[in-house]
Amino acid sequence: MSSKQRIEVRVNGIRHVREVEPRLTLADFLRHDLGLGGTHVGCEHGICGACTVLIDDRSARACLTLAVQADGHEVATVESLRAPESGALHPIQQAFVDAHGLQCGFCTPGFMMTTLELLRGNPDPTEEQIKEALGGNLCRCTGYQSILESVKLAAQRMKPGAPA
Repeated sequence: MSSKQRIEVRVNGIRHVREVEPRLTLADFLRHDLGLGGTHVGCEHGICGACTVLIDDRSARACLTLAVQADGHEVATVESLRAPESGALHPIQQAFVDAHGLQCGFCTPGFMMTTLELLRGNPDPTEEQIKEALGGNLCRCTGYQSILESVKLAAQRMKPGAPA
């Protein structure tokens, strides 16, 4: 008798049906079963934010979420940001490049997904609102100022009518 459970989950718009162990984390499912390495695993306690993904458009820690909990839901990872046809960077990704919001890049996917959630809900956030939203993500390389500037730049670029 198998202890595996059948799940059906949409990841970055693609439907996946798999048999998984009940204790498999969503982070491990994304990385190992689906080959999506952009979801990084840092602390494995939900503190660092490197594993942040969106589940039904709300941020979640993939290291604390079991894959079976994603059954029937839509999951978006950092890989969903890049345009599939052209490979063009999403405005958030480009802003992080242009404003030097990354150094080693380990924490960057989590910051980007948190930024996506923020800007979808609040396209014109104040600096304090940005700081509040990013407060659950840790970076060991930067002083956060470049990350903050990256989010501000992304917000400007994502406003309706902003130049592409």
